Amino acid sequence: MADLTDLTVAEIRDGFRAGTFSAREVAEAFNANVAAAKALNAFIVETPDHVLAAADKADSDRAAGTLKPLSGVPIGMKDLFCTQGVQTTAASHMLEGFQPTYESAVSQKLWDAGAGMLGKLNLDQFAMGSSNETSYFGNVISPWRRGGGDNAPLAPGGSSGGSSAAVSARLCPAATGTDTGGSIRQPAAFTGISGIKPTYGRCSRWGIIAFASSLDQAGPMARTVRDCAIMLENMAGFDARDATSLDLPVPQWEAGLSGDLNGKRVGIPKEYRVEGLDADVARVWDDGIAWLKDAGAEIVEVSLPHSKYALPAYYIIAPAEASSNLARYDGVRYGLRELPDGANLQEMYAATRAAGFGPEVKRRIIIGTYVLSAGFYDAYYTQAQKVRALIARDFAQAFERCDVILAPTAPSAAFALGDKTADPLSMYLNDVFAVPASLAGLPGMSVPGGLSKDGLPLGLQIIGPAFDEQAVLNAGLALEERAGFVARPDKWW
Repeated sequence: MADLTDLTVAEIRDGFRAGTFSAREVAEAFNANVAAAKALNAFIVETPDHVLAAADKADSDRAAGTLKPLSGVPIGMKDLFCTQGVQTTAASHMLEGFQPTYESAVSQKLWDAGAGMLGKLNLDQFAMGSSNETSYFGNVISPWRRGGGDNAPLAPGGSSGGSSAAVSARLCPAATGTDTGGSIRQPAAFTGISGIKPTYGRCSRWGIIAFASSLDQAGPMARTVRDCAIMLENMAGFDARDATSLDLPVPQWEAGLSGDLNGKRVGIPKEYRVEGLDADVARVWDDGIAWLKDAGAEIVEVSLPHSKYALPAYYIIAPAEASSNLARYDGVRYGLRELPDGANLQEMYAATRAAGFGPEVKRRIIIGTYVLSAGFYDAYYTQAQKVRALIARDFAQAFERCDVILAPTAPSAAFALGDKTADPLSMYLNDVFAVPASLAGLPGMSVPGGLSKDGLPLGLQIIGPAFDEQAVLNAGLALEERAGFVARPDKWW
């Protein structure tokens, strides 16, 4: 039998239904891969019993003829989703040991669909970071290596770096991620997989540890566009517990997949052709334009004039919301409590937060508290929200001329661990192409487009109008079919 861990979600689902293999065989194969990949540090918690129990249930359901959409499919869960009775940390010391008494809406939907959990995946602490180097439990290492004998460990992207590394390394066929300003799309690009951030509100935020509530959105990461569609169908849906949840039916995205783009128009934002754009990134972007033209699309130039302000606006709005959301971690109700001898309440707050948060989280809390303070609220936060509205308007006007927009996902291939930790601004610049769609609440997807001269994956990003994930997935499929990306990391771990 072929290596079961090489199979996609669709292949596992269909092969299991056909009786080619049992769900337990699949679960055991992935459990073995997870156990053998400690060097990647992709998982914070491994849950082999959870996935085996789901597999045994799937096997009995198959015998009874009561299969569910994801019966037999094991997945990884980003450790930002609360999982009942299983440690949920947001990769922080603050929540180390925290076991929720409830299940997040998204994870519950996946379990209800028959999926099993291989474990909780590492991430940047409280989802703040672009390289998975801010985790309290240590950085994730990308399974990829540069060519030419350069063995410097590479960043898997962030914040969903554990998810991207695990899917790329065949530790799981798919994983959940969250995207606040690119945290599904950028790590997908860095590791040669696909990932989609749906329209804001498509997936419930209930039970997801909050970073920036007006931006956070769950989405799937997998090796193919079809797998992303399958996963998203089983993650999305209205939830009355989330005030921002979209009360819309969940489309049948997999059934609607088509790489035929005849009659469609693809917009190319002229502002993204920045001076000094990485040559490999530009080459793959040009390849993507040619592939979509070959799929039948008409290529048109569009303008997103306020995109240049997206990054500074994001790094005002997101820290502002984070400073509010993270105020709840005070040592009183749950999580870490530091209580020095003789300390009063204020001193306990200070000691707990000093010990429980890492440097990047503290940096963003300080920035956020500053821009929300009485003397600076209008100068910074109000202005940033005005810029956000202008960016959303730019996209609305662009989509009057096109059906989807094609752009690079990230400004470079994966960088070495440690390269950017001393310079937060250079780290933040990794999100330059991803942040605009997040600020506008639009669906965006990264698919592998090719390799850099160093043999590292480069992603292509498709952005669509609100609620039109189908257009994004179809353009992604057209790219996937023509890119023929089959590269995978050489196993060194």
